[in-house]
Amino acid sequence: MPIVSLPEWQEFLRHHPNAHLLQTAEWGELKSNFGWTPIRLTTGKRGGQILFRKLPFGLTLGYLPKPITPEDDMATNRQFWAELDLLCRERRAIFCKLEPDAWDQDPRGRSGEYQSLRISRHSIQPPRTIVINIKYSEDEILARMKQKTRYNIRLAEKKGVRVRPWDDLVAFHKMMMATGERDRFGAHSLEYYSKAYELFRSGGMCELLVADYEGVPLAALMVFARGNRAWYLYGASTDDQRNLMPTYLLQWEAIRWAKSRGCETYDLWGVPDHDEAALEAGFEKRSDGLWGVYRFKRGFGGELKRASQAYDRVYNPALYWIYRLRMAGSEAG
Repeated sequence: MPIVSLPEWQEFLRHHPNAHLLQTAEWGELKSNFGWTPIRLTTGKRGGQILFRKLPFGLTLGYLPKPITPEDDMATNRQFWAELDLLCRERRAIFCKLEPDAWDQDPRGRSGEYQSLRISRHSIQPPRTIVINIKYSEDEILARMKQKTRYNIRLAEKKGVRVRPWDDLVAFHKMMMATGERDRFGAHSLEYYSKAYELFRSGGMCELLVADYEGVPLAALMVFARGNRAWYLYGASTDDQRNLMPTYLLQWEAIRWAKSRGCETYDLWGVPDHDEAALEAGFEKRSDGLWGVYRFKRGFGGELKRASQAYDRVYNPALYWIYRLRMAGSEAG
């Protein structure tokens, strides 16, 4: 079986500079500290870092996020799937969830090789997002934003909000917890954010930025970059001085950081899973879930995108049926 070691995986990724963040060795090591076991497979130009989660009675769940699938290798390389099947069966996986590194309507996400997989109604990563093209000059990026967003960025600058690198993970975690309680989303532990910062920043793939006013932190975010892509994964703000619009300047400086690293796209990572017409019709009326997030993110001039559908490769049909039943029940509740 072509399982590779961590150093071998890092060497493999060197030949795929634009592989997704979730396929990096650092992401696997992060998850290994919080209940997942990463196993890395390569067959030719194809590769995947599979995460396994232990279940009772020696069973597991497998998760393959954004695997590396070169276009010239999509339809013919069956060996990877055979090796994945062998690995999952050895690990007694009920199923392995696959999320292709492709957008909806992209043929790479609808390849014939996925026909043996079940289309899944449930994804792990946010299915819909806004992606900003940052190949342009800073003036052009600003010009593509909504007028109100440009105004808020300049207001924050004019009023004396300052954005700078930060390393106070304890304060960042407190801010994340407060934001999660206010906006009703789950935050990770202090240990999680600290480990992510440690792993990715040492390789130049992460920065923690804070927006403060007269030395008081008002908002902070953690931005990640690899190859020509950047991702805004974690962000928080206080209830203090919101009239100074610190989150707008903070996001702009994160975009500038990503651009300085040679990134061409900036993924705002998660908005409500509705088409653009529904989002535009509803964002001024709704504030539940990610609707408030969409109201903020839409102003930065990006393109609404939906990830390719998720798939499940099933190894234990009976237990998989129970899983689907429970997921359906949680949706109904």
